[in-house]
Amino acid sequence: MKKSTKFLISLLALIILPGCFAFAKSKLIDKVTERVMNTFNVPGVAVAVVKDGKIVHMKGYGVSSLAGKASVDEHTLFAIASNSKAFTGAALSILVREKKLRWDTKVCDIIPEFRLYDPYVTQNFTISDLLSHRGGYGLGSGDLMIWPDGSDFNTKDVIYNLRFLKGESPFRTKYSYNNLMYIVAGEVVSRISGISWEEFVESRIMSPLGMTRSAASYARLKDKNNVIDPHVSVNGRVQVVEMKLNPMANPAGGIYSSVSDMSKWIIAQMEKREYEDTWTPQTIIPVRGPAAYKVNFSAYALGWRVNDIEGFRMVTHTGGLSGVLTQVTMIPDLKLGIIVFTNQQSSEAFSSITNTILDSYLGIEGRDRVSENFERFQRATNEARKIVNEVEKVVEGAKGGLSNEELKKYCGTFKDSWLGEVRIDLSGERLRFTSARSPKLSGEMFFYKGNTFIVKWDDRSFDADAFAVYTLDREGVADSFTMRAISPLTDFSYDFHDLLFKRQ
Repeated sequence: MKKSTKFLISLLALIILPGCFAFAKSKLIDKVTERVMNTFNVPGVAVAVVKDGKIVHMKGYGVSSLAGKASVDEHTLFAIASNSKAFTGAALSILVREKKLRWDTKVCDIIPEFRLYDPYVTQNFTISDLLSHRGGYGLGSGDLMIWPDGSDFNTKDVIYNLRFLKGESPFRTKYSYNNLMYIVAGEVVSRISGISWEEFVESRIMSPLGMTRSAASYARLKDKNNVIDPHVSVNGRVQVVEMKLNPMANPAGGIYSSVSDMSKWIIAQMEKREYEDTWTPQTIIPVRGPAAYKVNFSAYALGWRVNDIEGFRMVTHTGGLSGVLTQVTMIPDLKLGIIVFTNQQSSEAFSSITNTILDSYLGIEGRDRVSENFERFQRATNEARKIVNEVEKVVEGAKGGLSNEELKKYCGTFKDSWLGEVRIDLSGERLRFTSARSPKLSGEMFFYKGNTFIVKWDDRSFDADAFAVYTLDREGVADSFTMRAISPLTDFSYDFHDLLFKRQ
């Protein structure tokens, strides 16, 4: 064979083989995504993969809404939920680089009215503490001010009410996810920059990156023609639900974006390393139990979660709102980025897709991520259903157990220090729960046993029915009650266990 012929064959191999490799990857992604949609009943998915600074796969699957049947594409807008937190971290990183504040600047120096559960913690709480989930609060503490709607609360209310939320662990000793501190972080951005958090993120981050379809909230979208609807399974049927997030929660979870725009975001993260300071670990997260990969350490940074998998550093985050789940993953040493957006709230769906893609780049074979996650999903669902069914049996057997006169002892106006007032009224032969400041928290109450009732929310998409446990005064009249979710699968943002309602 002549040298020229050998050279030509070698040249063709260099051209063809990468193309074949990319084609095989795309076929793999198509296959696993379609399987995930069928397995977990997800109406629509969007996936993008970035490698070596270039987009190697970007595609939409299924429909943006069961109500409209429009197809998902790479420009379809999703609520990215808590993936917004990395943008808040980046906004503060810009201000730090511009020497307008420091990561160790005290929050109370910028927001004088900032008060927490302890004077020492208040005086020493820094900007980096806002972003790193180490403030001492419990998981999701105070989230009922923003979830499921918190329509009557604003940023000023959140900052004021932080003082009423109890610390559960010593300051800076334990990781415990907290959304409210990102709302405070957004207020820091606003006070330092002189413009709103939304304006800052759009003008200083999104616009320079060419994220032309993205916005810091749904209300700020210039084009709402290609936006998903969220979907939730209610009584075994997936249906469209309303997307409603209080605007003051935007720094924690309000951004809308597409996989096309988010690809620009993660390329900038990995190529320019402009926001690499936000990847620095701040709070250790214990590594427990079996995991999808070998993990030696895990930590939360400044808007990102950082850990190692199979010897590589991984920078990642997930986001969830009612009916929407998203995941952004980067392996900086491999210059690999993976974005998976879904319009249904099954976390097993996005993790199955992400991990299958990761496996293909890490050289891991023989793992069926869809089957593994489906088995885990079924096991957790069955365990939760058993608990809920046992409670339902007790409630069914207790029907008619209290007369109207006895039920009246549990009625009245009760107030929690941060969620505010609720009314318990007698409606027919049942009690009814109505929150004044979070109107979606309304539902019927059913006698369970002793001085305990369960609240069944009118909106069945919540999947968050709760116990209400009363204490009685010496006359046998209810003077207070606490709450707790019934199902172990209830989203942590329904932090009923943080409430203490006292009769007014």
